[in-house]
Amino acid sequence: MSRFDEIRYILWPNGPRPNVWAVLDGARDPKIYGAISDSHNIGSCLYAGTISHTLERCAPHLVRLEYEDMRLTKRLFENAWGQSWGILLQSDTSMERLRRHLRRFLVVEDYRGRRLAFRYYDPRVMRVFLPTCATDQLDEIYGPIDCFWTESEDASQLLKFRRSSRALVKDRIELRSQTV
Repeated sequence: MSRFDEIRYILWPNGPRPNVWAVLDGARDPKIYGAISDSHNIGSCLYAGTISHTLERCAPHLVRLEYEDMRLTKRLFENAWGQSWGILLQSDTSMERLRRHLRRFLVVEDYRGRRLAFRYYDPRVMRVFLPTCATDQLDEIYGPIDCFWTESEDASQLLKFRRSSRALVKDRIELRSQTV
């Protein structure tokens, strides 16, 4: 079984459902925007308002991954696995509600009240940040989201972060295949 097939089974264990999303970091690689643009997947830039084309290409994008139309999904796992292109999540809510929810975390305040960009959609950030959160922070971050997935530090595992009895649970899923 290829890595792509392994990850596909993990994301959709019960077959096709429109509840798997990616937040892809356009600043990470110029190919990301092209991959999104070339797909037929439902998606939206997380930045609001009128922005330049240059900024849109570098922005984070929320994209629904499709079980049936696997062009973008397969491209992500063939070309981008281990490259920190973004995070995955599971949610049964609408794209509009999910986008609104995720936009709330693009800018945060530090302990001095300074506004900072928060690149939570970078798996290197998310996998370190979530375990540090208090219960009320997890409530806020998860909102309509059931779980988050990120690649592991060496891409040999898929990390799943889920809530259980108001606590964070981190599952490490070993990927047996080393190639897609």
